[in-house]
Amino acid sequence: MIYLDSAATVPVRREALEAAWPYLTGTFGNPSSHHAVGEAAAAGLEDARARAAAVLGARRGDIVFTAGGTEAANLALKGLALAAPRGRHLVTAPTEHEAVLESIDFLRRVHGFEVDLVEVGPDGGVGPEALRAVLREDTTLVSLALANNEIGTVHDLRALAEVAHSVGALVHTDAVQAAGQLELRGLGVDALTLSGHKLGAPKGSGLAMIRGRHPLEPLVHGGGQEGGRRSGTENVAFAVALAVALELAEAERLETVERLAELRDLLVRRVLASHDGVLLTGADIDRPGARLPGHASFCVPGRSGESIVLDLAERGVISSSGSACAAGSDEPSHVLVALGIPREVAQTAVRFTLGRGTTADEAEQAAATICEVLTSPR
Repeated sequence: MIYLDSAATVPVRREALEAAWPYLTGTFGNPSSHHAVGEAAAAGLEDARARAAAVLGARRGDIVFTAGGTEAANLALKGLALAAPRGRHLVTAPTEHEAVLESIDFLRRVHGFEVDLVEVGPDGGVGPEALRAVLREDTTLVSLALANNEIGTVHDLRALAEVAHSVGALVHTDAVQAAGQLELRGLGVDALTLSGHKLGAPKGSGLAMIRGRHPLEPLVHGGGQEGGRRSGTENVAFAVALAVALELAEAERLETVERLAELRDLLVRRVLASHDGVLLTGADIDRPGARLPGHASFCVPGRSGESIVLDLAERGVISSSGSACAAGSDEPSHVLVALGIPREVAQTAVRFTLGRGTTADEAEQAAATICEVLTSPR
């Protein structure tokens, strides 16, 4: 099997499991308990918080451990918007992940916030001037992903955050896909959210980095854990696993990025050469830094994206037809539709995402298999 669906999830790293194991066995205490067993668990939790903060260039108190990237995004967006809103105006892009779009729609429907969607380019990118055009003096919060999960386009968050801050707005970035492939420090954002299972931690782990100077309304009320930002007994083992996976991903990032970009370019060029009608979605590979190094996504007019995925799976190549998070949906990708791609063409999408374990031989074999499937009779 050649696994090219790393944007959906990756295997749990052995190092993360080994780091988590003691907190599932001997050091099993409740980190809020004031005795030796609880204090040992609390020490492990705070060590994980410090390690994650160091990777992100944050303070320990900025880190809130969650049950995944979706919860983290909900906490950052709803928590910041509701705690101390300056005005009631939100800005995001139509290409954002559903966790962001649905959170913002909730704030619109239930709390009366106004929402503007910033214009995206043909590759899904947002430029500073496009953002500036929709900002207001009372804009509360701007949410733009560091990298798109479906098309791999990367945003210049430093430049975008500077524009948003010029009117006093806070900035959140969904960095779920970017972790391990892009620099996460020095982005100038007020909040950043991650998912553990994209990095090699177990599913059900995540974090929100939210600068401690900003008031935050919690989603979950109770005993005041996580500095009062997320009540409930913490999952110490998963927090430890996430911190270890994040550290390892960052330590390996530069080497991984260089290798994956070469394999991605090989794959993209072979696929585009195999079929005249194939369309690369997202940023062009000839623009350095504009696309995630392990991400290749296409539309194949005249073919069903799902049928391509199934044909490839029969030949041992695992891919996807879009986001794994739109459970059970047969609608065309909202990301591709936002780029101006016709709905019938958007339904022909297929995505290949390489991971840390992808080898050069696997990329070669996958490219050959993809070309075979695309050129075979329907």
